[in-house]
Amino acid sequence: MESSGNATVVKHTGSHYLLSKLPEWQPFPAVIKGKLRLKDFNSTNPVAVGDRVEYKRDAAGTTVISAIMPRKNCIIRKSTNLSRQSHVIAANLDRAFLVVTAAMPDIKLPFVDRFLVTCQAYGVPVSVVINKNDIYDKMQREMVEALQEIYENAGYHVMKCSAVSGEGVGELREICRDRIVLFSGQSGVGKSSLIKAMDPALDLKIGEMSEYHRQGKHTTTFYQMHPLSGGGFLIDSPGIRGFGLVDFNKYELSTYFPEMLRVEDCCKFAPCTHTHEPGCAVKEAVEEGKIAVERYESYLGMLEEEGKYRV
Repeated sequence: MESSGNATVVKHTGSHYLLSKLPEWQPFPAVIKGKLRLKDFNSTNPVAVGDRVEYKRDAAGTTVISAIMPRKNCIIRKSTNLSRQSHVIAANLDRAFLVVTAAMPDIKLPFVDRFLVTCQAYGVPVSVVINKNDIYDKMQREMVEALQEIYENAGYHVMKCSAVSGEGVGELREICRDRIVLFSGQSGVGKSSLIKAMDPALDLKIGEMSEYHRQGKHTTTFYQMHPLSGGGFLIDSPGIRGFGLVDFNKYELSTYFPEMLRVEDCCKFAPCTHTHEPGCAVKEAVEEGKIAVERYESYLGMLEEEGKYRV
C-alpha cells in the first residue's frame, strides 16, 4: 500500500478504523492521531463512517488518519451518555432510511421527527420505511395508513416494506443502487432482516424481540459500511433508543419542518415561533388540518426540550 493517500472510513470500533478507496472494496486498518481527536472536542467521534480522510503510514508501518476532508452532509445527535457532546452517526450520504414499525416496538413519533429534522438541517435526503407490513392487524394497518399520510403530506418519501413477504424490497434495492445509504432506526424494527432481504449476500446478525420491554435487542454493535451486490454501499447502524437535537434555536427549528416552511412566510410577525404570536400561518394551517397535529406537537416538544432526549 502507498505511504499516503485518501480513502473512506467504512468501519469504526472506537479508536480503530477500517478504510477503503471507494468504489474499490479493499478495507485496511487505520488509527487516529491524538491531535485530530481534539479538534472537534464537542463530538464523541470526530471521524465517522462515510468520512473521506487523508492518511499516512508512520515509521512503524501503521496507517494513521491525518485529516478529515470536508463533509457534504452528516447525521448528528446528542450523545446518550454526555448530553453536552454530540455523536456523528454517518457522513457523506446519498440517502438515509429511517426504519420504523407500527408494533413491536411501537412507533414513537417524537423520535421519528427528531431524526427527520436532523436530516433536513444537515442536508441528508431521507425516506421513512414502515417495516413488518406483513404482521399488522386491522387497527395497526389503519395506524400505518395514518402515518403514511402524515409524512407524505409533510413532504417525505414513505415506503411500506416487509422482509418476510418481500413487499417494497425491490424498490429499496433500486434506490440504493450505486449510492451510499444509511439504514437506521430503533432496536427491534427489523432493520437487519430488511437489509438481508434486500441483499442476501450480506451476513448480518438478526436479533429477537424482548416481549417484556417491547424493544429489540441490539444486534449491530458498530457503525459499518457494506458493499451491495447490485452496486453501492450501505451503512448499518446500531439500534438507537434516543435522539437529541444538536445546535438548533427556536427561530430556525420550524424551517426543518417542510410543511411549516411552505406557509410560514405568511405569518404576521417575523421571526415567529408559531406558539403564541397572533396571525400565525402555521397555527392556522394546523387548525385547518393542512399540518398534522402530531407533527406540530413534536415541534412544540422540541422547542421545550432541555437536556438530552431519550425514549
